[in-house]
Amino acid sequence: MTGFVLLLLAMFGLSYGVGSVAGPVAPGMHSSRTDPGSPGNSDPGGMGGMGGMHSGGGR
Repeated sequence: MTGFVLLLLAMFGLSYGVGSVAGPVAPGMHSSRTDPGSPGNSDPGGMGGMGGMHSGGGR
């Protein structure tokens, strides 16, 4: 059981490391880390830019 937990933690750590090196998966994505001194940063960290997404509408 302990070996499985250690293997699971190692896999999560490895995938996190690969993901941080690879960077964002889409052109418009950016880091959640913000610079408090940067002007014009009014987005409070929500899901901005999601207004164009709609549900299937009963298809």
